[in-house]
Amino acid sequence: MSSIPENTSKNTHQVVAELLFEETEVNPVLDIPSGAGAFTNRLLQKEIEVHSADIENILMVKNEHFRVADMNEVLPYDDGFFNNAVCIDGIEHLENPFHFVRECGRVLKVGGTLLISTPNINSLRSRWRWFWTSHHNKNKSPLDENDPTPLHHINMFSYQRLRYVLHTNGFEIEKVRTNRVKGISWIYSIFVPFAYLFTSFVFNKEKIINQKEVNQTIKKDLFSKSLLFGETMIVKARRRP
Repeated sequence: MSSIPENTSKNTHQVVAELLFEETEVNPVLDIPSGAGAFTNRLLQKEIEVHSADIENILMVKNEHFRVADMNEVLPYDDGFFNNAVCIDGIEHLENPFHFVRECGRVLKVGGTLLISTPNINSLRSRWRWFWTSHHNKNKSPLDENDPTPLHHINMFSYQRLRYVLHTNGFEIEKVRTNRVKGISWIYSIFVPFAYLFTSFVFNKEKIINQKEVNQTIKKDLFSKSLLFGETMIVKARRRP
């Protein structure tokens, strides 16, 4: 089934798989949205118990554990059923991403992980596009409001916003990775000192002591290679007790 389209940026599935297989307890895994089933197939080939879910069944691989599920609604699984959940390029399509993250927390065991990939709008390349066009990379022009579709990127996520959604709903980010850095992205490295200067200036104006400490952690991630130059943001978060 190597011909199954991944429908995401190159290497995203590989990096997500690497983060997933770091876990000592992998089974069972929720793959949502499963799409054509490329990531599901990757797990099935390793004899992983994977439960695929999507708004409709378009799987190109047989999986007895498929369920129709709307990511904006209650997920059709029991509390604490999964050890891990994978959401590859799905959260940016949702009307209610906060609800989805809470639902992931519900269906995950305590200590389970949620892996999310989404276009990296924190990259300097994407910020440059936004400066000139008011549109980020991977969302380069206005959406067709006369023909709305679940495929539209209606909720593009910065790292800060995704962290807020996760950390206020029972998760804690452990790792931030990217799928790859395109050669053209290094051109924007000349802006790093200026971005660091202005970010530090803004973050240092914070008056709340605890938030000042959090801001330093956020700044460290923001100026990682993955977020400055990466094409896709890949986050591994763990469900807190």
